[in-house]
Amino acid sequence: MNIEELLNTEGEESPKKPKESPLKSLETDLKFYAESIKEVAVEIMVEGISAYPIFIAHQHEVSVGELILDKDELNTNWTIQASTLEEFVEKGIVKPEKKELFIKNYKNAHQFMCLFVMVPEGANFVFYPYPKS
Repeated sequence: MNIEELLNTEGEESPKKPKESPLKSLETDLKFYAESIKEVAVEIMVEGISAYPIFIAHQHEVSVGELILDKDELNTNWTIQASTLEEFVEKGIVKPEKKELFIKNYKNAHQFMCLFVMVPEGANFVFYPYPKS
């Protein structure tokens, strides 16, 4: 799924590619965070809040979702906030007319965490598999 199809980016230039990928440190943190993220995802679904939990991975302040894992408290590189597809549509991050496309491409939330990875150069959705138990 192409992020430009989902994001409300009208009139903005395409973000430039980062020179060094911060994703190496994100992958390390995700291995550490996986169990906690999965617990929150299941809770969001079981409580009927949303069938589409989304976790925002960032290294700066964002105003979407609720803080669940703070990099400063945990001595890690990435902070994780929990959100939902519904909030992403409400805030205009995912265009309402692209909601069905997002749902069609959404992977099983019991097997993959849906991440919205934010870096200074831009943001993208990533489906990252939970480690096998």
